[in-house]
Amino acid sequence: MRAAVMYGSGDVRIEGRPDLKIVQPTDAVVRTVASCVCGSDLWPYKSMPATDTGRPTGHEFLGVVEETGVDVARLKAGDLVVAPFTYSDDTCDHCAEGLHISCRHGGRYGFDGVDGGQGEAVRVPHADGTLVKLPVAADSALLPSLLTLSDVMTTGHHGAVTAGVGTGDSVLVIGDGAVGLCGVIAAKRLGAERILLMGRHPDRTDLGREFGATDVIPERGEEGIARVRELTGGVAKAIEAVGTRQSLDTALGAVLDGGTISRLGVPQYEEGPIGPAVFMRNITLTGGASPARAYIEQLLPDVLEGAITPGRVFDRQVTLDQTPGAYRAMADRQVLKALITL
Repeated sequence: MRAAVMYGSGDVRIEGRPDLKIVQPTDAVVRTVASCVCGSDLWPYKSMPATDTGRPTGHEFLGVVEETGVDVARLKAGDLVVAPFTYSDDTCDHCAEGLHISCRHGGRYGFDGVDGGQGEAVRVPHADGTLVKLPVAADSALLPSLLTLSDVMTTGHHGAVTAGVGTGDSVLVIGDGAVGLCGVIAAKRLGAERILLMGRHPDRTDLGREFGATDVIPERGEEGIARVRELTGGVAKAIEAVGTRQSLDTALGAVLDGGTISRLGVPQYEEGPIGPAVFMRNITLTGGASPARAYIEQLLPDVLEGAITPGRVFDRQVTLDQTPGAYRAMADRQVLKALITL
């Protein structure tokens, strides 16, 4: 089969890899129908040291089950399924608490002998606990939005849930990338009355307005904080969807004492402000990597009914062979999120 492999910063190649087969009785082999490039893929794309072997890339995909192990009971060949961005058994104590990201027997695509999602097929461990069957055909117009349930929409939802967004709230969303825009959708879905989107790319913030943002704040840093304070006096809930120290500082400056900040952006820093000044403000820092599997079935009906359309974050469609160019385009901010069709 053919798949995308990252060999280092700026070096993604499409190459042949061994055809996949069942290894464990709980496995399923899924033929990929659609995948995409994630914003978190761009961090190693910008910084990964060069290697001789490379690493399979991608963790967001949906496809058709081709083969199942003998212990797989919920799925059969021909089922269209969406895969959360990590695999999990759905039976351990963490999974029982809805924290599938911490599954004791789970893992990540592209590591430990499991291929990435940007390829013609994926062997999915713990298929019964991981994959969610979709009640549509493989050529459904809903596929882009259904694909977002693999990661970006469930991540935006995780931010809104952990921030405690509810009816009538004012919410600040920092970042106009795909996760931030899905955070807008999620906040609107949970009843937020005022949603301030911090971003400076008009094509993205215009889409954010269509998703439910009531205000757009292009300013950054202290100017951005001042603008939030000017418009609202400060917000009680913030979703930080970038991952830089500056974006965290912005959230801390904009949120009210006693407020909550949910961090969704993969942190590109090791230290943050946790000293007496923040301590005295009783601010809650929460969020983290989304347990996507816990949210898919919650969000699926709204996607099927068209109540939410997160697939609109895809603004370029490419083939597998065009995936290296999609990485470049996203890294250069020419594309918001690239959809890979196979």
